Amino acid sequence: MKQVTWTFHTFRNVLKTCIAERDLSTGKALHALYFKSLIPSSTYISNHFILLYSNSRRLLSARNAFSATHDPNVFSYNAIIAAYAKESQTRLAHQLFDEIPEPDLVSYNTLISAYAERGETEQALGLFGRMREVGLDPDGFTISGVITGCCDDVGLIRQLHCVVVRGGFDWYVSVSNALLSYYSKNGLLEEAKRVFSLMGGMRDEVTWNSMIVAYGQHREGLKALGLFQEMVRRGFSVDMFTLASVSTAFTCVEDLLGGLQFHAKLIKTGFHQNSHVGSGLIDLYSKCAGGMSECRKVFEEIPAPDLVLWNTMISGYSQSDEFSEDAIDCLRHMQRVGYYPDDCSFVCVISACSNLSSPFQGKQIHALAIKSEIPFNRISVNNALVAMYSKCGKLQDARRLFDRMPEHNTVSLNSMIAGYAQHGIGMESLCLFEHMLQTNVVPTSITFISVLSACAHTGKVEEGRAGKLGEAERLIEAMPFSPGTIGWATLLSACRTHGNIDLAVEAANKFLQLEPSNAVPYVMLSNMYSRAGKWDEVAKMRKLMRDRGVKKKPGLSWIEVNKRVHVFVAEESSHPMIKEIHEYLEEMSRKMKKAGYVPDVRWALVKDDETVEGEKEIMLGHHSEKLAVAFGLISTREGEPILVVKNLRICGDCHNAIKFISAIAGREITVRDAHRFHCFKDGQCSCRDYW
Repeated sequence: MKQVTWTFHTFRNVLKTCIAERDLSTGKALHALYFKSLIPSSTYISNHFILLYSNSRRLLSARNAFSATHDPNVFSYNAIIAAYAKESQTRLAHQLFDEIPEPDLVSYNTLISAYAERGETEQALGLFGRMREVGLDPDGFTISGVITGCCDDVGLIRQLHCVVVRGGFDWYVSVSNALLSYYSKNGLLEEAKRVFSLMGGMRDEVTWNSMIVAYGQHREGLKALGLFQEMVRRGFSVDMFTLASVSTAFTCVEDLLGGLQFHAKLIKTGFHQNSHVGSGLIDLYSKCAGGMSECRKVFEEIPAPDLVLWNTMISGYSQSDEFSEDAIDCLRHMQRVGYYPDDCSFVCVISACSNLSSPFQGKQIHALAIKSEIPFNRISVNNALVAMYSKCGKLQDARRLFDRMPEHNTVSLNSMIAGYAQHGIGMESLCLFEHMLQTNVVPTSITFISVLSACAHTGKVEEGRAGKLGEAERLIEAMPFSPGTIGWATLLSACRTHGNIDLAVEAANKFLQLEPSNAVPYVMLSNMYSRAGKWDEVAKMRKLMRDRGVKKKPGLSWIEVNKRVHVFVAEESSHPMIKEIHEYLEEMSRKMKKAGYVPDVRWALVKDDETVEGEKEIMLGHHSEKLAVAFGLISTREGEPILVVKNLRICGDCHNAIKFISAIAGREITVRDAHRFHCFKDGQCSCRDYW
């Protein structure tokens, strides 16, 4: 390069090429020549060096280049503000903005977009107002940025939509796309469809993708797939974002066969090795294939997995109790290859710790989250931690974290309300619900279900315990929103408690309309029929499950002892201490019977003519929760509380037996089942035999 005779134009053109191609090494060489004054100093050239370092994410070098500029102009400031904005350093970006003698439209747009990306609505709107006060007219980029910054303020976005229409900004494709995307993300599908329809011939690939995603998010997968076919027919180019959205559509309609065919087409086109498309496929298989083996195959075929792909794998593992330890291992692997967890990584892996009910693992992840200084979406991580501590039986830790959070949203309050309800501390749930209403935080269906559960456990709704299930059904049907599977599952549980099979069938049918492949309603009805001795109905339910391809989740119980999770199934034989466990249970059974315990053999759930005398009692004694409790008692210090987790509901006989065990062993035994916490102490349970 030393032998080249540089002219201003040649130097400028080579520098522009370096910026466009992000050729940092050549750019640095040019900068060295510039320092040696081989090219006359000019603000114009200096600005381009700021751009070079900004585009290459070298913030310190960009700042040094800016500081070395003798006469910075508005372009210089815009370039360095953009550099800080890319690194989410909006405070420093704003300080630089305030130094500009006369900020131009680009100055405002750059900072507004930076605030919008961080969800800092107030600051973005403040700049928008200031801009109009000084007489600058916004353009499409301004409006798009402000729309992006509106977060979940629906009223505000509707006002902005009026500004868009009155000002003619709807002719900017970027503005209409921003509106469409906003409405979609905030559950306003009809508004999104209206924007899409009015765009007509203006639609670009982003428009079509956004609408496909909108249908997918609202579980209207068939419409999403139809839109994709129309997009292809009209000749729009298909990119990785489109294909990922189509994978999401197959997931929404639970069309595994269609997803497999789509995967085959992706392999033919080579898109299956794209990290973004791979994320959609992993999500499809993790939610529809009933396992993670296909997900691992997809992951292993992608040569350069990015953070999003790792997060999707962690999310897939965390959706199942069976694979929750794999989720934690996946996070560790991701760290070893050089990726730092973001808010999504933490939310997913914390969920896995919740599934395992592993406070040791959860505290480790909590410490890692604190050290990571997550810049975005900290509230979602805190919400996940609150839920995790609640589900690990550490309710005081959950409340302590909740009280220290700088802000709360609906999810924060729902997590804490549900935590108290699951632990049977209903009054605290009701107090938080009152606080929620007073602070204008909008309750959801989950809020109301948790509050009703809390009422039931505190005697506030005695008619619930009196078995007024008809009123409960009418209440659910009269709700101004869909109660979802949680509402119908709650009613189904109440029917089981009170033995109302007819209403249980209705509740199960409502549940299955929402989630036809969920095994819970089938299993609960089958258990109710077996307890009532209606074995023909039991056989019908099991056949129905086989015909519909619904698989029952195997009952598992686990306990964490000395930082290790031990998992048990009914009739467990592989555990290294199974002999000692059986011996302990046999000795405990003799003591329990002397104290008045009578095994409830109805919970063996088998016909009399299929067993020999005494076999049902033996089967009950080998239920997974009893095995886990026995292991916990013989593996921990005298007087130490233990926590056992079961992935299904605790059986009635085990519930009664553990009450006796707690009194005889003099221990506090907590069992977290799929519905709530049962704290057994001195022969009593915190649920007061209502669950």
